[in-house]
Amino acid sequence: MTTTPLTTAPAATNPVLRVPPASPASAAAYFAASLAFHADVSDVAVALAAGGDPGFVVLDSRSAASWDQGHVPGAVHLPTALVPEQAEQLLDRSVPVVTYCWGPGCNGATRAALALAGLGYHVKEMLGGFEYWVREGFPYETPEGLRTRDADPLTAPVDTADCGC
Repeated sequence: MTTTPLTTAPAATNPVLRVPPASPASAAAYFAASLAFHADVSDVAVALAAGGDPGFVVLDSRSAASWDQGHVPGAVHLPTALVPEQAEQLLDRSVPVVTYCWGPGCNGATRAALALAGLGYHVKEMLGGFEYWVREGFPYETPEGLRTRDADPLTAPVDTADCGC
């Protein structure tokens, strides 16, 4: 049986293949682990919109001023720096926590997730954070009430709720 090479360009000149892809088994383990640590905003929104208990709590790890600019409806507000001293009063260790911060350029949700895991909580990070929550057109809450923005066509489909992924 003949196999087709991944590329005809020499690996040394191809920046994508300069470091070869992982073996399929290593890739499967990596991507399975990634899904155990992350949830995307669409999946979180679908789970919350289904009604009832989604089986997790959403935690906004930003400052009070950021929270007031808008947050995921129903989220718990717990700034990252306050996790060690306040998590036990706000969260149930038996309920998984999904953390978020501003967006992909911010690691506050990652730091909050690390602090929570260190305290014994099961935790995932919401990829994209509040930025992608809003960009995908999901409702967000402010002191004035619920708001939404049109979905950004670069981040979400405009004619259907299902991106197909």
